[in-house]
This record gives sequence, C-alpha cells and structure tokens, in this order.
Amino acid sequence: MKTDALVPAALTPIALLPALELVAVLAAAFSGFAEARKKRMDVVGVFTVAFITAFGGGTLRDLLLDRRPFYWVEHYEYVIVILVLTVIVTPLMRLAHRLVPNWSFVTADAIGLGFFSIAGTALAVQADMPLIIAVLLGVVTGVFGGVLRDVILNDVPVVLRDGRPYALAAFIGCCGYLLMLRGGVPASLALWKAALLIVGIRLLAWRGNWTVK
Repeated sequence: MKTDALVPAALTPIALLPALELVAVLAAAFSGFAEARKKRMDVVGVFTVAFITAFGGGTLRDLLLDRRPFYWVEHYEYVIVILVLTVIVTPLMRLAHRLVPNWSFVTADAIGLGFFSIAGTALAVQADMPLIIAVLLGVVTGVFGGVLRDVILNDVPVVLRDGRPYALAAFIGCCGYLLMLRGGVPASLALWKAALLIVGIRLLAWRGNWTVK
C-alpha cells in the first residue's frame, strides 16, 4: 500500500525539513565531537567522526530514495558549520569532558536520533513509499550515522548494545508521525511533535533505565 492512500503527500512539510535537519546535524555533530575526543583524536579525526555522524544516515536515506544531490551537498553550509565548529571545539573538548555532564551528550544523541528519523520518514512519504518502508527509512536515517560513528571508533554500535529503547524509540515516533498526519494534525506540528516524542522516549528510557528484553 502506498503512503498516499492514507497520508496525502501535500501534508508532508518538505519545506520545513532543512530546519529539522539542521537541528539534527548540530546535535549529531556534537555527539561525534564528544566520542572522537574520548578516543584522543586530532582535529582531522574529530571532523571525520562528526561529519560521518551528522551525514551518514541522511546519505544512506538519499541513496535508497535515489535523491540527488545528497542533502549535505544541497545544503553545503551544514558542512561549513561542522568544519568551523571542529576548529573551535576540538581544543576545548578535553576541558568540556570535565565540565559538561554525561547527560548532555546523551541528549545530543537523542535529538539527532529523533529529528533525523522524522525527516527520513517525511521524505519517504513524499516519495510515495509504502507505509512500513517510510517508517523503516526513518529509523535507518536516525540510527545509521551513530552506527558508522561507533564502527569507526571501534565500538559496538549503541543501537546493538544498549538495551534501552533506541531504534524502537525511532520506530514508535515514526509510526506516530504517520498517525498524526492521518488524524489531521497540521503537518508542521506533526513533524516537531513526532521528533520530540522520539527524543522524549529515548531520554526517559535512559533516565529510568528501561530495558527491552
């Protein structure tokens, strides 16, 4: 079944996606900065990890949807922002690890997960993908950058080792997004509410140590 049978394509807020993706890129880059500095990488390593974390999921999404140019090429200013932040942040990250609590890094990762996931689902809806594919593309968009980050850093990906809802949070939020569109919730509101739903589930799971067995 195609998405247009249940969710009118006109309701997908594609014009709002750059703002959503910018929030996700900054959050994902921040988590990349933090993890790279834990491994004592130099500025090139930090930029590489931040870049892959921020753009890995969206690039895979664009490949699967056959979208060109890639979103980080179309919005090349995202790359410039990460490059500038790398130069500024790298010398400060060692001190930041002493001053910034761990929950701030978890929060950044959760924001990247939520906002990238909903952006992926929204673009899949616009591309007239079946509902389940739209949801799964959203989940893949949300988690893949983190998977690449962890693999490069020689860690088991968080999505595979953390028993607290991660990909499941993204799945629930993406389903909620489609249900909100179907229920007549304004598209822009559904976009942000669903993204924040994912962030909320992930942070509550982390805070409450909820596990999926």
